Amino acid sequence: METVREDEEEYSWREVKLPSLIPTVPEPEPELERETGERRRGRDIVIAVDHGPKSKHAFDWALIHFCRLADTIHLVHAVSSVKNDVVYEASQRLMEKLAVEAFEIAMVKSVARIVEGDAGKVICKEAERVKPAAVVMGTRGRTLFRSVLQGSVSEYCFHNCKSAPVIIVPGKEAGDESLM
Repeated sequence: METVREDEEEYSWREVKLPSLIPTVPEPEPELERETGERRRGRDIVIAVDHGPKSKHAFDWALIHFCRLADTIHLVHAVSSVKNDVVYEASQRLMEKLAVEAFEIAMVKSVARIVEGDAGKVICKEAERVKPAAVVMGTRGRTLFRSVLQGSVSEYCFHNCKSAPVIIVPGKEAGDESLM
């Protein structure tokens, strides 16, 4: 665990050791190369995840509609305490499962981090650290009235994340077909 000081406010985080899934791929033949330089290099994409179905839906959407072969996804999960081993282990299992799925579906590399603190602030800080092409997250599907009264993590990130565009994937409604 490491504590980082930013803007006179400290926050704690723990890296997640993900299984090494990416096999060594030989370089393509020069005459077969059709990708642009940026596309070959890949982008960093932050995906905010939790244990809920709306988060999983946003993760699936990002893999299918947004990620490219050379990209690296940074899975970020906010928790109340990174020192709580039960919470950490449950979060680590979630991150491992999502990393395997990301490789199987989109063949992208994954980096995972479990961060302590308020979800909106943590996601914005991680986006500032990573400087991604985008931050992808789901929404709880609250009504406008409840969102205004209780606040919304996605709304907070939309207004306060200055280092990258925020893509808010609306939750699928009951009866909608799955992306997968």
